[in-house]
Amino acid sequence: MERRTRIRLTRYAIYAATILVVGFVAVRADWGSLQEAFLDPEIFAEQFWDILTIAAKNTLIYTLLGYTLGLVWGLVLALMRLSTITPYRWFATTYIEIFRGIPLLLTLLIIGYGLPIALNGTKVPGTYGPGAVALGVVAAAYLAETIRAGIEAVPRGQMEAARSLGMSYGRAMATIVIPQAFRIIVPPLTNELVLLIKDTSLVSVLGTTQLTEELTKFARDNASSTFNSTPYIAAALVYLCLTVPLTRLSATLEKRGKRGNR
Repeated sequence: MERRTRIRLTRYAIYAATILVVGFVAVRADWGSLQEAFLDPEIFAEQFWDILTIAAKNTLIYTLLGYTLGLVWGLVLALMRLSTITPYRWFATTYIEIFRGIPLLLTLLIIGYGLPIALNGTKVPGTYGPGAVALGVVAAAYLAETIRAGIEAVPRGQMEAARSLGMSYGRAMATIVIPQAFRIIVPPLTNELVLLIKDTSLVSVLGTTQLTEELTKFARDNASSTFNSTPYIAAALVYLCLTVPLTRLSATLEKRGKRGNR
């Protein structure tokens, strides 16, 4: 038997086995009970408005605050990482390695509970402050490496040409190099935003009220009160509505960038 024929037969066998398994599950499953347990229309309709106006809103607030802080601080860290001043490089490298190596959950606990203990009750101000700061300081470590890679991807001749025209290093970096770097790294920056949206699910460890809970906490609380899994599915659908357009945008920008490079 030829190799091509064996591959074709193996593929057909896998297709047939998959169809049999799916068919068996479809026939044996109690779809009525599954629908009642995971997607009860009454519970879904009752909680739909709250999950959009409270939980989704808070998730977006945490995400935007954390991402803005992470992007600004990450840019500073990236520039320090590329600096010719040794202490700056050491500080940036140490910071990046620490916060990329520590779980986000532990960072949330340190900022939310550790700092007030160490500083005699002084804590990060604001309703969303502790969670947003924790998300931001961790996101900055990842964004710093992404931004650094983007800056290094810009041809060195761009900086040399700007300096030959009399621009200072800082002005050339701010007006020539960094804008080009950000065009290069838009797809990974978008991916980091998607990850941050999902990471907001950990903010609930700091404690939230009914008006400040994010999607995951909202789903957990309502699933416990209704003894039904519909809130979990509703939260998952909202997460998908937030993340899928961003991942598609990232893929489109990446393809456009590849076409531009050609």
